[in-house]
Amino acid sequence: MSVTTESVPGLVREVYDCCGRRYRVGPSARRLTGHSRAWMLWLPWAAMAAVGVLQYGFGAAVPALSAAHGWPPAQTFWLLALWTVCQAGVGLPTAYLRERGVVGPRTVMLLGAALCLAGPVTLANSNTMGAAVLGYSVLSGTGAGLVYAGATSVASKWHPERSASKVSFVTGAFAYGSVPFVIAYVIGMTPTNLPVFMGVTGLLIGLVVAFAGILLRDPPAHWWPPHLDPQRWALDNRLNPGRVANPPAVRQFTPHEAIRTGVLPIMYVLLFFAGAVSLFNVTFFATYALWSGLTPWPIAVGAALLVGLNGAGRAFAIRVSNRLGRRRTLSFVLSTLALGQLCFAGAASAGIRPLLFVAVALAGIGGGAFYPLFASLTRDYFGERNTLEIHGVIYSAKAFAGICGVGLAAVAVPAFGYPAVFLLACVLALGSALLSRRLRRPGHH
Repeated sequence: MSVTTESVPGLVREVYDCCGRRYRVGPSARRLTGHSRAWMLWLPWAAMAAVGVLQYGFGAAVPALSAAHGWPPAQTFWLLALWTVCQAGVGLPTAYLRERGVVGPRTVMLLGAALCLAGPVTLANSNTMGAAVLGYSVLSGTGAGLVYAGATSVASKWHPERSASKVSFVTGAFAYGSVPFVIAYVIGMTPTNLPVFMGVTGLLIGLVVAFAGILLRDPPAHWWPPHLDPQRWALDNRLNPGRVANPPAVRQFTPHEAIRTGVLPIMYVLLFFAGAVSLFNVTFFATYALWSGLTPWPIAVGAALLVGLNGAGRAFAIRVSNRLGRRRTLSFVLSTLALGQLCFAGAASAGIRPLLFVAVALAGIGGGAFYPLFASLTRDYFGERNTLEIHGVIYSAKAFAGICGVGLAAVAVPAFGYPAVFLLACVLALGSALLSRRLRRPGHH
């Protein structure tokens, strides 16, 4: 690797490689913040674990919400569909402002904490759909998007040598952090105690996210930990085990250049298909399980397993992709998601209870692991310089996935039944698995 080195006064050394990546080596995290780097991993993790319940716990709360406010279930599901639009849509502008230093993590997280609090409070105290759309869908959806963008960017900036694994760890908490809430909602929430459950949920989210936001800091631009030589890391397979299976980008792409490669649009469509199927599963499972005749405890176990594996599978997928490659792992994950839909359809049509829990395991593993893989592919294909903005473009496909996988699904299920909708979800997931084989690193032959 061809490099040039520029001396910087004090403790800082800057290194440039042949692909245009810049490494600003030092000073240490403790010197910059007074704490170790672990603080800048566990604080984002805690914030994501708190805010994820707004998405992953909503499906479990739908029966109580519909009964308490007199809303038809199909109408109630549209609240989450619109929430997803706001949550995914705010990612790109937030990344744009963050990369240009306009806003720091503290501002993003504190604003996100205040907005997230509005969602549960509105659901607890308002009987009008318009107020619920404003408080839950718009305000808390925007707040969750701010927290998601802020938490993942901080974790990535402070762990540049292990960005894929650390971001997958943080985003995994977005799903499995809601497991206790999901169990509590299924077992204990009723129309009578709905205000108490929602009030406690909102308070916990606001406090945890605000605490994390107060302490979070960004490192200097292009920061690199001083204990690790970036030149050795770039060439040593032991220090960087994913380097062989996932070579770095040939150069640093701008967002406009990434779109023109033709690869980014494919990634956008892939995330749209996979996201729609995943959102359908986690949102409708509790309602589907009630329809199939399950009692509350099996429903709680199944919902917790689905959401827990959705989060835990993210870190596992990154580990596998370090050996097999991101694209091959993505194809495997999407195929697993498709198989889960096929098992769901079989369980729904034949009433086979054990097959239902097999479907839960497969859909859980496949339904979350693709998110960090897309983030890692963005870095591997287009470089690190603009990765937050480019990934923000790709992640915005989740907005349309929410409309399709939650809103339109709420219309399709009563009209066609669960078996038919699960088969359609299987087609979408399988199509995305096949389409993922067309992914190629731009400029690499």
